Amino acid sequence: MTELEALKNRHSVRSYLNKPIEEEKVALLNEKVAEINDKTGLHIQLLINEPKCFAVNDVDYGVFKNCTNYFTMVGPKGMDEEVGYYGQMLVLYAQQLGLNTCWAKSSFKKSGVTFEQNPGEKLYIVIALGYGETQGHERKTKSMEALSNCTESSPQWFKDGMEAAMLAPTAINQQRFYLSEKDGVVTAKAKFSILTHMDLGIVKYNFEIGAGKENFKWAE
Repeated sequence: MTELEALKNRHSVRSYLNKPIEEEKVALLNEKVAEINDKTGLHIQLLINEPKCFAVNDVDYGVFKNCTNYFTMVGPKGMDEEVGYYGQMLVLYAQQLGLNTCWAKSSFKKSGVTFEQNPGEKLYIVIALGYGETQGHERKTKSMEALSNCTESSPQWFKDGMEAAMLAPTAINQQRFYLSEKDGVVTAKAKFSILTHMDLGIVKYNFEIGAGKENFKWAE
């Protein structure tokens, strides 16, 4: 499965099978985490067979079932966009390995999360991981015209990038972003709402896969 195929096939999953992740896949995931941490200064960790994080039912939204594996997205403060960008990299890599995932901001027990935290770092979010009972389902999406300045005359790579960006998971599926293109330069803006800068990182990662990084530059 290519990364683009993973992007198109991946949906959020909250109910998981009581099926352990194979050791070889855990090793590959840990290698990917180490690679990202070394590159970015993030402090992401992978927890396997740890049941306390999602052992809570008194949440307002998004109860999880049988979830005992997760990434803790830990890092220095002020790295919301990077957390989204590299978290999505991990999500799609997991999908390529045949696993399912779900971003979780509040539907877990923070006191039950096992993670290391250095001075100046924070826990941004966790990403549930495992074998889903189902492959999830497609989310509703706003129109491309509502999310970008794309027109019929826009470059094909921009249209392809937007198709991928529209599949990006965002908090409560709010899609509070807007992408615009001019002369091969793409500007990405986050509209004010919860988690929008993290969401923007996810959107930008998806856009790059769809558009091809060789075809454009991000606005400074």
